[in-house]
Amino acid sequence: MKFIKTPVKGMCDMLPADMRLREHVLSMIKKSYGEYGFMQIETPVVEHIENLTSKQGGDNEKLIFKVMKRGAELQRAIEKGEDYADNGLRYDLTLPLARYYACNKEKLPFPFKALQMGNVYRADNPQKGRFRQFTQCDIDILGDGSNLAEIELITATASMLTRIFAEIDITDFTIHINDRRILSAVALSAGFAEEDVGSVLISLDKFDKIGIEGIQKELLENGYDAQTVEKYLAVYRTVREGVTIEAFCAGIDEAFLPAQVKQNLSDIIGCVAPVLARGVKIVFAPTLVRGMGYYTGPIFEITMDGYNFSIAGGGRYDKMIGNFSGQDVPASGFSIGFERIVTILKDHMKDENRLPEGATAYLIGNRVPLARKAEVLETARRLREDGTVVTVMPMAKNMKHQIGLLEAEGYTRFEKIYE
Repeated sequence: MKFIKTPVKGMCDMLPADMRLREHVLSMIKKSYGEYGFMQIETPVVEHIENLTSKQGGDNEKLIFKVMKRGAELQRAIEKGEDYADNGLRYDLTLPLARYYACNKEKLPFPFKALQMGNVYRADNPQKGRFRQFTQCDIDILGDGSNLAEIELITATASMLTRIFAEIDITDFTIHINDRRILSAVALSAGFAEEDVGSVLISLDKFDKIGIEGIQKELLENGYDAQTVEKYLAVYRTVREGVTIEAFCAGIDEAFLPAQVKQNLSDIIGCVAPVLARGVKIVFAPTLVRGMGYYTGPIFEITMDGYNFSIAGGGRYDKMIGNFSGQDVPASGFSIGFERIVTILKDHMKDENRLPEGATAYLIGNRVPLARKAEVLETARRLREDGTVVTVMPMAKNMKHQIGLLEAEGYTRFEKIYE
């Protein structure tokens, strides 16, 4: 059998420098969100297949890494022609959180401010900033039905990103915000049936990729009435940058869009905008959809000029927890594109991820007696107590090459012990 030394497609080996950067960013995220009162939890990477295929994950449900049944259960499934999988790897952290909360809510504060950090898995097409195994960092507020939840989530995330990007002198990014109820109202006003709204929004979600004409073609191919499609897309053909909520919603039938929905969105923007750092904007984005089918209210996304992907996104999902507990619980969350943030940092850092200044390497020759080694180890111990990074290792035959590799990691002092 031939062994393969490269990682599985879409998954990455992490070098020491990579891990130093990742751990540094993770520590900043924990610290920043901790200051806002979010409490860290953890959920398993393996989830029940019934939960993962509950038609709430949008296109992500097509990307599930399924885990087959085992032993006699798998044999029975094969014999009966049943599904071979009973579990799957989680494709995000939100659905597992809903299950977690339904199971543990009696032990948790109310409202509960959760912080999750962990790997998720999607059988996606790998590209820059997009992997099949990647880390997500989520904050969620469960039990708060007011817009204070959205205000807190957005301000906490904007503050955290401002702190991280300050290290590479980036100050500008944009928070885009919309509401799923506005999106639904546009579709219903155009004449689409209630049961068709989800499918229509899946097409609209491709606005940035295929444009209006591409959306029109897709909707017609899906069998929708041409007049209804044209009436629907006419609303988006006239959208210009900077459009206000009132101006965009002016033509929407009020029977489908209560006034408080518009006011709620305006209030969120009005509260968040004054506390954002210089260079950070929050704007109404009428074509923002967010692909997950579980969103029920405000949705948001963060982008940065020069990158064709979002770096964070989230929204309100008041119906999800009720699927597990039988009782709806208000819920809203924000997910950080951790891998994408790391990608941006690596693009801008010159001497990224180096060890602290003064990192020292003791290189021990093969003829050094035991007593001398003990002296070196004692010296290294004292230096470490003072906060210096110290490594002790045998001297390689090609010492020049050895030192070169250590210098690349950030070691600046070398002590060569020959005897």
